[in-house]
Amino acid sequence: MADALRAATKGHALEVAAAPAPVEADAAPVQRQARSERPARSGQAPRRSNKPGNGARREGQGAGGRGPRRDGGQAAPAAPKAPPRPRHPVVEKLAGLYPALFGDQPLPLKRGVFQDLMAAHPDAFEKSELKVALGLHTRSTRYLNAVAMGQPRHDLQGQVVEAMAPEHVFHALVESFRRRKPRDGEDLQLKLRRRIGMAYIASDLSRDDFLAKVQVKDEATQAMLAAAMQEVAEFDAKAEALATAHAASGKSVAEFADMYGMHPAAVERHLHRAAQTKAIAARPAAAPAAPEAADEDEVAEPAAAKADDSAAAE
Repeated sequence: MADALRAATKGHALEVAAAPAPVEADAAPVQRQARSERPARSGQAPRRSNKPGNGARREGQGAGGRGPRRDGGQAAPAAPKAPPRPRHPVVEKLAGLYPALFGDQPLPLKRGVFQDLMAAHPDAFEKSELKVALGLHTRSTRYLNAVAMGQPRHDLQGQVVEAMAPEHVFHALVESFRRRKPRDGEDLQLKLRRRIGMAYIASDLSRDDFLAKVQVKDEATQAMLAAAMQEVAEFDAKAEALATAHAASGKSVAEFADMYGMHPAAVERHLHRAAQTKAIAARPAAAPAAPEAADEDEVAEPAAAKADDSAAAE
């Protein structure tokens, strides 16, 4: 039982990886020093070292022991970064008025913020220009990233007014990852799949309710969503098994974690998810709610049209 539980709860994709062991930076120098100071075998001459202070250097070598670098000792200059794309002048004006909402790290906007801005600044903005500017702002990658993180909506005073809808989080995730360029060796598909799984867990919805809200149509996104949901289902099964074992043990979380060789935080995550799925299953079946309507000015691509639907609404 113990071995099975350890195997079932170890190394899951939704688990936080264990912190790497501290790098022993001094180990290699000590080993090299030990080799250099090792006495010579009988009948052999002492080994000569090229290191400063340990004997003669080879002819033609500099202080580094390898002679001058062909490139003059200077690294190649880094390629200059592309200048940031200029923003719409109305967006710049909004950033000056509301830096917390429209600055470099924007916050998701409340529904009807267009009307709020027109009421607060009746003579400062042309209606059509403000509508275009809000559409550009909410289609920006920075704004999509804020929505994809599940941040709540804010009013003009920076106060939280409501949670972000799960379908907006999902479609913002898909679109933001579509725009990203992978670094060397980076698996964006793996990262997106795990982020989708985390967004599903954070939604506090059943599997059927979540799928009904996101309404995926293209095959590639459907496959990605199915894989993410399967990973969560596997994690949920392991969480349920761990919760059952913990309840039967009569141990505290710390004692239980020590008994099975787990980190207490990992045990807490499993127990929390097991309790969450149990509460979701106990809820009475609700009538299916229609997903929130998308606004044509909000996001350019159809696949991301639900990322955030109402900030630019007239």
